[in-house]
Amino acid sequence: MSEVKISAEVRSEFGKGAARRLRRADKLPAVVYGHGEAPVHVALPHHDTLMALKTSNVLINLDIDGKSQLVIPKAVQRDVLRQGILEHVDLLLVKRGEKVVVEIPVIAEGELAPGANLLEHVLSTLSVEAEATHIPESVTVSIAGLDAGASILAKDIALPKGTSLATDEDAVVLQVLAAQAEEAPAEESEEEAAEA
Repeated sequence: MSEVKISAEVRSEFGKGAARRLRRADKLPAVVYGHGEAPVHVALPHHDTLMALKTSNVLINLDIDGKSQLVIPKAVQRDVLRQGILEHVDLLLVKRGEKVVVEIPVIAEGELAPGANLLEHVLSTLSVEAEATHIPESVTVSIAGLDAGASILAKDIALPKGTSLATDEDAVVLQVLAAQAEEAPAEESEEEAAEA
């Protein structure tokens, strides 16, 4: 996992007005917390942060007033109308070698058994514990040849070395459903045809 370096400025103004002024200046309000330290309110460059957050669980080397700290995104608020705009980010302090619990995306690959079956993602992410500097970007699950009624549990998924499951091991992640055939439309009665 690569680190992204971002410079942050400590901010002293709070509230909606201050946040709007920051956003107009193409900056993003954020808070850094963890390890029992007092939360630090910072302003981040919006574009750099947006690009960094395109990778899930990105490791950010945050430079705050010349002091470098490792953080991972814990909560990201986006503008509901403009998806490319971030509103606020919560960043969690981490240390090298420290284990953290994060959500990683589940990616299904392969073709289901012949027939009209549907794949349902019961869980689109999997909660895992991994070293902060070695968080997997995603986990891939093979669905090749699965038939209706088959399911894949969390414990059935092979995780990268050094990563352990934090989700209930018996939780259903993927399941294959039988496609329901649509009923053919009933033929028009003679009266309906006559009225037409």
